Amino acid sequence: MRISGGAARGIPLHVPPGDEVRPSTDSLRQAVFSSLGARIPDSRFLDLFAGSGAFGLEALSRGAASGAWVEQHPKAVACVRRNLTAVCKSLGRDETGLSVLACDVFAERVVAEAPPADLIFADPPFPDYPAILPRLFERLDVLTRGQPDALIVLKLPGNLEFSVPGWTCFKRLGSSHQPSAAFIRRS
Repeated sequence: MRISGGAARGIPLHVPPGDEVRPSTDSLRQAVFSSLGARIPDSRFLDLFAGSGAFGLEALSRGAASGAWVEQHPKAVACVRRNLTAVCKSLGRDETGLSVLACDVFAERVVAEAPPADLIFADPPFPDYPAILPRLFERLDVLTRGQPDALIVLKLPGNLEFSVPGWTCFKRLGSSHQPSAAFIRRS
């Protein structure tokens, strides 16, 4: 797994061993970032359920100004930090404006410490989707207050259909047999 575009293209990303993390394929990440295009430079992002941190790191490589990763599993947090250091080194920048929050996405710490974001990536664990989805959108409602144009990129099982009051899925990438990415904004 590598950074697929931008100034840090080709930098390898470390993934924690085991089944706790399902890294997005390079092709799905490339499709997401091709769709985001000009929205990335100077953006501020949050990478929720970060895993290896690939979505946020990809945004950073493509010109995002700042961001934060939120992950609770210690091995994944270590990978995000290691990957962040490698990408920043490749970009010739320090980690100012970047943070890794080692906690659950639903912890109050996230609301208190996460910087305002106009772009949020979320990749919740698939087996827990039915329970997580309503809670996630409650959290996104809080995290995007003051950001009326915030865009959510939600990774989800390809065959999952969903509807959340107050939010609109305006684009979906992927097939029904593979994980997909939904582009969501406030209605």
